[in-house]
Amino acid sequence: MAAVIRDTEERIFATQRGYGEWKDWWEFPGGKIEAGEAPEEALRREIWEELETRIAVERLLQTVEYDYPMFHLTMHCYLCRVESGALTLKEHEAARWLTKHELDSVRWLPADVQVIENLKKGDETVPMHQTVNH
Repeated sequence: MAAVIRDTEERIFATQRGYGEWKDWWEFPGGKIEAGEAPEEALRREIWEELETRIAVERLLQTVEYDYPMFHLTMHCYLCRVESGALTLKEHEAARWLTKHELDSVRWLPADVQVIENLKKGDETVPMHQTVNH
């Protein structure tokens, strides 16, 4: 799951991966659900672990299905806002607040691209489930 964190100026928080095959690509912060966790609870935990920030999970924006070469990803994307904390980078190498017009200024992970396209359109009533294949 992924947190689409928006601020009061309607900017979106993006993080840059600092490791692995997709190092230097940009993504929405988030992670995996652990056994027994509800998706919103897992997302709050992941954002605390990655960014030392408490978030409010407002609602599900969309679910993306994406086939990477080595695995299939099902990513639930939630619209969120910061409740407390300073978005301290613990796992990522960089972060930016991006306006709708700046969303194309970074190289997004392939699975995040459809979410970006919907955000650029200002469409928060997107289909709840979209399959995206490379």
